[in-house]
Amino acid sequence: MQHLIKIGLAISLSGVLSSPLLAADGAELYISKGCVACHGGDAKTPVVPQYPKIAGQNKTYVLQQLQDIKSGKRNNGMSAVMAATMAAVSDEEMDALATYISGL
Repeated sequence: MQHLIKIGLAISLSGVLSSPLLAADGAELYISKGCVACHGGDAKTPVVPQYPKIAGQNKTYVLQQLQDIKSGKRNNGMSAVMAATMAAVSDEEMDALATYISGL
């Protein structure tokens, strides 16, 4: 019986630990998705002047920009550089990134 309880607990925990809500840590995503490479570690020191300083931007604004770049709706300026990166970012990750960036 205890063996079955342990198996059930392990299955339950594996589902929780792989949940997008726990996986979507904005600070970790900012690094792992490559944002830091262009926008800088503090999100306000871009590697080239053409890249925007994004730290502290309004969450709704950041999220809309990420969605528009991913969908192709926004394709001006330097957004073309981000298009390939955004293809690998989920909606949950975009939300976590927007939350993180707005809090900087």
